[in-house]
Amino acid sequence: MTANYLATAESNFEYTRNLRRDFHAHPELGFKEFRTSAIVARELNAIGLEVASGVAETGVIALHDTGRPGPTALLRFDMDALPIQEETGAEYASQTTGVMHACGHDGHTAIGLTVARMLIENSDHLAGRIKFVFQPAEEGLGGAARMVSEGVLDNPRPDFSLALHLWNVKPYGWLGITPGPTMAASDTFKIILRGKGGHGASPHLATDPVLASAQVITALQSIVSRDVEPLKSAVISVTALNSGQVFNVIPSEAELLGTIRSFDPDIRRLAHKRLDEIVSGVGTGMGCTPEIELKSITPAVVNDEDLSQEIREIAADLFPDSVIDTNSRTMGSEDMAFMMDDIPGCYFFVGSANPELGLDAAHHNPRFDFDERALQSGAALMATAASKLLQI
Repeated sequence: MTANYLATAESNFEYTRNLRRDFHAHPELGFKEFRTSAIVARELNAIGLEVASGVAETGVIALHDTGRPGPTALLRFDMDALPIQEETGAEYASQTTGVMHACGHDGHTAIGLTVARMLIENSDHLAGRIKFVFQPAEEGLGGAARMVSEGVLDNPRPDFSLALHLWNVKPYGWLGITPGPTMAASDTFKIILRGKGGHGASPHLATDPVLASAQVITALQSIVSRDVEPLKSAVISVTALNSGQVFNVIPSEAELLGTIRSFDPDIRRLAHKRLDEIVSGVGTGMGCTPEIELKSITPAVVNDEDLSQEIREIAADLFPDSVIDTNSRTMGSEDMAFMMDDIPGCYFFVGSANPELGLDAAHHNPRFDFDERALQSGAALMATAASKLLQI
């Protein structure tokens, strides 16, 4: 028997919202979520769970064993904030200068604690084990990889994993549950072009890395337009060019920063190869000495086909009036991919925007905030999905 987790999430809404607003008012950056993780551990202890704290600095893991044979589920929730000065004016706005929950992780953490409370209350109807994972440092700092290296996927190894994201790109009432690739692999690059400085009035006596940078930037755009198969996807963005300080001096060096996003591992390898070839060839051809630093952040999030179908059916029963999008993909990245690398998983999105209330700013925006009704939707779907997959 599956409990009515939608009704239970509604009855727990004040608990969830109060937690979310507290986390929002006291945001913490990656690997510094000490206050947040202490609250998480306290709340998990309060419902009788044994907690392992300090995993990957500030991560928290709690394992619940029903005592009945069955699969092991991993439910993951991220906790970190961003280095952004908040501009929402909300009564629960950040009290920490220059730090803000601008991506919804405060909501994810509150949802996770609510899900744990609901599932433990209904544990008599479950079989197997549930591993509740509260992850630090999702925002490009490698929190998931650290947790994996410190054993989050061991003792016991999960049979499947679930994770969610509140999604201000779509309105409250929308759900995104997509089989296959759903979030992109992410890489960063730093390119240094070393030339020869000189006077701006005598360019023939210098080797201009600024001009070389312009040529490299333009050439890099040919990778997606000419090397990637048109029916496949990739993004290459140069996001910073740092060189020189004054109007009449040709600098000796230029630095380019940027990102590569892709879904397909073959396309990812192709983009890496072509970036190296173009920077080396064009940079050298312009008389500069190029240096390339390419860093892989996370692989793509790829949802298991069968598990995604199950979650879609569960969502359709739970929210018959909701729009369920099965083709929702984003070039944004998520390091949950490390926990789903060879374990069936489903990462789903819960629409959270409300334009009528002005709650539709983009993620990572100083005015980001969301319709808090999405908290109970996310908690209800996560708990219902876990319960049905673990039911006796």
